Amino acid sequence: MTDSQNTESRPSRFGGAQGGARGGARRSGGSSSSRSFGGRRKVCQYCADNIRHVDYKDLARLRRHVGERGKIEPRRKLGTCARHQRSVTVAIKRARYIALLPFTSSAPRG
Repeated sequence: MTDSQNTESRPSRFGGAQGGARGGARRSGGSSSSRSFGGRRKVCQYCADNIRHVDYKDLARLRRHVGERGKIEPRRKLGTCARHQRSVTVAIKRARYIALLPFTSSAPRG
């Protein structure tokens, strides 16, 4: 008995005739079109505004990329392209070094 014949004769542990960790298990109730995850794709604001070089003195744009705890936000959250994310990171670090942006949040612990 070959391996493919063996898997066809027994039920999958993931529930579904075709089985597998990815393929067969679907939840019943509601169509997939009733849920919308994500929506539109995020667009890099630097590419949209045709900005080639990210300036460390442009604090209004850089503050958008820093979270409330002082961390640099990831690309997946803001939609920045890889090229501009690298230059945003360098610009934020430069602005922190000359005290234009804080390294951490100013909120007290507790």
